[in-house]
This record gives sequence, structure tokens and C-alpha cells, in this order.
Amino acid sequence: MPRLHEHERKGVGTVRETGRKRPHPAGDEPMVTSCDRMIAVKCLRLTMPDRPISRVALDVGPDRGGTPGTWMALTAPEARELARRLVAQAALAEHEAS
Repeated sequence: MPRLHEHERKGVGTVRETGRKRPHPAGDEPMVTSCDRMIAVKCLRLTMPDRPISRVALDVGPDRGGTPGTWMALTAPEARELARRLVAQAALAEHEAS
């Protein structure tokens, strides 16, 4: 999985990956799903002149056929809500599989 590089964007400031500077409970290696998609979870910081903005980035890589993946940047509350929903659905899937 390629590392994000620091670069400038007009009106955005400097974008950089901060996974090495902050606690990284999800681990450094992307998760590989049963259908071979790589999913990476990282902490991103948008450095603005007036205030820093931190986001949780979820990067879903391409599928087996090469169809491009997608990514999203979530606020901390959005990431927690997504995690809650994923855990609830995982519990339901496990219950239905047994």
C-alpha cells in the first residue's frame, strides 16, 4: 500500500499521514479481506494556518478484477459510529451463521 506523501493543495494546506506520530491501534499493515481487498485505516491531519484538522481515513483498495476502491475521511465521532454499526452487523452475521 503506498504511503501518503506530504503535498500542498490550494486552500487546504499541507496534507500528511500521521500514523507514525500518534497511537495507531489499528496497526500499520492494511487488512486483507476474504475477497483480497486491502483496507487501511490511518489518522490524517490537515494542517491549516488557523487550526489543525484530524480525520480517520479509511482506504478500501481495488477488488480482484482491478475495479478501483474508494476512501473516506471521517471525524472521530463518525468513525466511532461506523465502528459501532460494523460491530453490531458482525454480531448479527455471526448469530445467523450459527
